[in-house]
Amino acid sequence: MQFTSTDIAQVESTWHQFVPSSSLQNADPRHFRFDWHSETLDSVAVVNYRLAAQIHSLAEPQDQLLVCRVDAPDARVWSARHSLDPGRPWISDGTRVEARWDRAARVRAFVVDRAAAETRAAQITGADGRKLRTTGFAPPSAVAAQRWERAFSYVEGVLDDDAAEPLLIAELERHVLMMTLATFPTTFSEYLDRPAQRAAAPAAVRRALAYIDENAHRAITIDDVAAASFISTRGLQYAFRRALDITPAEALRRARLDGARRDLHAGNGRSVTEISRRWGFSNSSRFSAAYREVYGNTPSLTGP
Repeated sequence: MQFTSTDIAQVESTWHQFVPSSSLQNADPRHFRFDWHSETLDSVAVVNYRLAAQIHSLAEPQDQLLVCRVDAPDARVWSARHSLDPGRPWISDGTRVEARWDRAARVRAFVVDRAAAETRAAQITGADGRKLRTTGFAPPSAVAAQRWERAFSYVEGVLDDDAAEPLLIAELERHVLMMTLATFPTTFSEYLDRPAQRAAAPAAVRRALAYIDENAHRAITIDDVAAASFISTRGLQYAFRRALDITPAEALRRARLDGARRDLHAGNGRSVTEISRRWGFSNSSRFSAAYREVYGNTPSLTGP
């Protein structure tokens, strides 16, 4: 979705589609301009807008994780008695967060479905039935905040390409959640301290490899591989390391490289870039480097 508007009601209605509790207060209609850009995936929305106005906004996400950065020279961001650093992103899983600025601001946000996030976090850690909660508003360091900024730019850049393939979309959703959980204080870090599930490792590895071989062309992630192997993602990672000295992600990447190689040999694509994106590689240079490392030559030298 992308549009420009000077209609306050339209702007508030649009933001309500993503965060129903949000509102814009004390907006000056004489100096109001809104440039909106968003992309919606299955369980994640990526929002980037510029709002020129004197404004007081608030959000109190319901059944969502809202990760947001308000970028304005005069911005003030707070929640109850807590003043937040406007130079860093913040997260809320239900607590009201308010912001105010006088001229213009750029706002970037990930809006993550909480139930989907909890399901994936449980699959990764093996901590079933645990609630995923935030334990603080801000990243613990400037480095962590910068990591989130880079992640947002990367995800938005891939989604701006109309040719984004389903495999890429699935990985982007996982990337958004993992980057969010790695950047902000949540109960996810507590679950990671639990011992990894290690039962039935050899059988789980065999099931995982079979599932990868059959489904590498589909929009699956390593969490899907683990679920099909009846083990947590952490447990599967341990099992792969012990049995094969590689990670499940490396096995999935190798299967997709093999698929890309078959397509290159068969001429099933207009270009190397098209084939690489079809098989889940968003960066052509990295695809070429990985391909050369495995097969000893470049994709451009592989053909029918």
